[in-house]
Amino acid sequence: MVASLDQLKATGTTVVCDSGDFATIHKYKPQDATTNPSLILAASKKPEYAKLIDTAIEYGKSHGSTIDEQVDASLDRLLVEFGREILEIVPGRVSTEVDARFSFDKQASIDKALHIIELYKSIGISKDRILIKIASTWEGIQAARELQAKHGINCNLTLMFSLPQAIAAAEAGAFLISPFVGRILDWYKEKTGRTYSKTEDPGVESVRKIFNYYKKYGYKTIVMGASFRNTGEIFELAGCDYLTISPSLLEELYNSEDPMPLKLDAAGASALDIKKESYIDNEAEFRYAFNQDQMATEKLSDGIRKFAADAVTLKEILKAKLSA
Repeated sequence: MVASLDQLKATGTTVVCDSGDFATIHKYKPQDATTNPSLILAASKKPEYAKLIDTAIEYGKSHGSTIDEQVDASLDRLLVEFGREILEIVPGRVSTEVDARFSFDKQASIDKALHIIELYKSIGISKDRILIKIASTWEGIQAARELQAKHGINCNLTLMFSLPQAIAAAEAGAFLISPFVGRILDWYKEKTGRTYSKTEDPGVESVRKIFNYYKKYGYKTIVMGASFRNTGEIFELAGCDYLTISPSLLEELYNSEDPMPLKLDAAGASALDIKKESYIDNEAEFRYAFNQDQMATEKLSDGIRKFAADAVTLKEILKAKLSA
């Protein structure tokens, strides 16, 4: 029998590792890897990554006149050091996240993205191997639009919970989007008290709608399902462009031989009756449509707060080392 993980790859889905842990990435042989402040924070506490922190601290000491400037420089370099190590393992790309504090500041997001790309360039890594992760706010989507069109920098629009966000991202020419399956399920379970089967999972349904919309209207933006709570969600999204999967769920798929039939079919989407929407250059229309989805508005703001908090914790660790 063939492992479910290999069957998933055979459906045409590109498997991405949602981890900052190098040993995990080695084991499952994904095409790409994604990181975020929470994953980097968890990994940075392990002794085997001390050398990366040391490199970041040395960089920070010489790239700032104040301690806060040195901390910011150290954090940027730490993200890039993790990215460099990951790119020695995966053949494809790594996603590196812009500070969540800039989620409502288009220009700050652009400036930080350009800085991250320059840091990668300084250590010999081409922008072609990097995805800049930006939250799917209106400002974040417009930042991605400019980064893609003017600078040729591919973007991963993250913290995505709704079709309006996905439509705006595709119209902006984003390289990839990350709709969060599990966090949508979390919200509905909390609000309704229900237990959802894999076939009625609202997070799965959200990704299915986005996937079908993109394929029907010919958008090239990659759909990468993310934030899974169980393998059942992954089985229901077999055939999605990309899926980024945590180490624990990759392990389950690695050890499973359950059949993994195709569930999302790009070819069949053209026949579906789906209304065309557009938000390009129409901020008010986007904000109103997004505001109509209580789950999406709550989960986006919650996600931004959590990523920002973990980035602050990382900075406190770096500040203590810089001050030592």
